[in-house]
Amino acid sequence: MAAPTYHATAKALHWLTALAVFGLLGVGLWMTGLPISLLKLQVYAWHKWIGLVVLVLTAARLLWRWRHPPPPLPDAVTRWERALAPVGHWALLILLVAMPASGWLMSSAAGVSVSWFGVLPLPDLVPRNPDLFEALRTVHFVLSRCLIVVVALHVAAVLHHDVLRRDGIFRRMWPSGRN
Repeated sequence: MAAPTYHATAKALHWLTALAVFGLLGVGLWMTGLPISLLKLQVYAWHKWIGLVVLVLTAARLLWRWRHPPPPLPDAVTRWERALAPVGHWALLILLVAMPASGWLMSSAAGVSVSWFGVLPLPDLVPRNPDLFEALRTVHFVLSRCLIVVVALHVAAVLHHDVLRRDGIFRRMWPSGRN
């Protein structure tokens, strides 16, 4: 009997989030070195817009998970893996809320209003404050590095399970896996 897999909705939310996060991390690392230009402003806008998409997707994932718990782990998963798996997943989810929130706060503190896809103006979360902006820029930077580490550990765990152990953990989240 095949191990139970995640629901198609959970899989779609996971993979859309993963694609957005990998794109955001790559663009985020690249855009800070760009010279002041129209391109830099456009890239920053897209970074904010997709960051907000991640925030919405993560909220949807949390709501989905609240109503649809993940399938149980297979018996082949060791006790220490069972203990660490939820810690890693919750760390990812917390970072996926904290990163866009800190970016939105940072923009507000810089006095730069956020408009989602240039269409939906969002409220400033804090008044313009250069000192707060600098502090939030540091927070956003530190959170980005934490996210990189947690994502790398997540991918390493996937490779460990799929390549080394071949225990079916990865296939539970793979889009073509059966529900």
